Amino acid sequence: MTARVDTSDYARLFLADTPLLDTRAPVEFAAGAFPLAQSLPLMNDEERAAVGTCYKKQGQKAAIALGHELVAGEVREERMGCWKQFAKDHPEGYLYCFRGGLRSQLVQEWLKDAGVDYPRITGGYKAMRRFLIDTLDALSQKADIILVGGATGTGKTRLIRELRRSIDLEGLANHRGSAFGRLIDEQPTQINFENALSIALLKLSQSEGPVILEDEGQLIGRLALPASLKARMSEAPLVVLEYELEDRVQVVFEDYILDLGERYRQAYGDAGPGMHRDRLLGDLERTRKRLGGARYQDLAEIMRSAFYQQEQAGDGEGHREWIRPMLEDYYDPMYRYQLSKREGQRLCSGDRAFAEAFLSTRC
Repeated sequence: MTARVDTSDYARLFLADTPLLDTRAPVEFAAGAFPLAQSLPLMNDEERAAVGTCYKKQGQKAAIALGHELVAGEVREERMGCWKQFAKDHPEGYLYCFRGGLRSQLVQEWLKDAGVDYPRITGGYKAMRRFLIDTLDALSQKADIILVGGATGTGKTRLIRELRRSIDLEGLANHRGSAFGRLIDEQPTQINFENALSIALLKLSQSEGPVILEDEGQLIGRLALPASLKARMSEAPLVVLEYELEDRVQVVFEDYILDLGERYRQAYGDAGPGMHRDRLLGDLERTRKRLGGARYQDLAEIMRSAFYQQEQAGDGEGHREWIRPMLEDYYDPMYRYQLSKREGQRLCSGDRAFAEAFLSTRC
């Protein structure tokens, strides 16, 4: 078998979903990483900090010596075991550090001495991150983008997930994009969100056809859409989903009461229902200013009563009584205003089946 060599073909790495062995310190990995990267550091955070201080005071030679002193004996053997296991489990993978320099070279050398030839990514994380930033900007400008819009509860995300040439922005952001949109798990970092988005655009760019996105605001939760993509989206044509109010109430009920409630139950057991209740009451609190104090108090009482009825009798139907006015009084006025400000052409409007047929034809 021909030995694999080091690479700087970043596009191929991301297109192939190549497993990546990240030798940076945990704090670096937490700040930003790639979807298929695994953190198996050469040095932990404290060791990296000590070596960095030594480098500043005494120079590179002393810093390298300290690094060898800190990562030795049982510590080295334990980490070597992890790297060797990764190489065994992912024979098609590559390793890297921040700049493709000393850390990844050292791990590569130690692996080779142990009989494992494992290739390295030249340029490291910094070069791959730069590639993804440039790719995101370039593809955002040239992509034929079509947006899926519609009032809250029309099931835009459900449609997006059914379409072949779409990117689920809310899925990448791990947020449903509304005041009540937080899920149980934390959102990714801004860098990780951008990295995943760039890779998704890169994959779609390998074939012809439009890129279909949900019509989003500047923020999805706490994550910002990249400026280049948001600029293109502001002028992109729009397919609008339209449903009667009660149909939209049903979608919100399914997403925020049934689905989110089940997530809390699975994650936290008996404590889950109470945490679900407190979460939604906290989300409602954040809408208080726009709703007005009296309206907020009314809806908060209805929500508490609905959760009590659900807990006592297993009947969650009372939630519809606060969902309905939230759609009518809070979300719908904002949506109508935002729609009036859009510059892009309105291609068509209809239900999800109609929109899916239309977009599938365009794809």
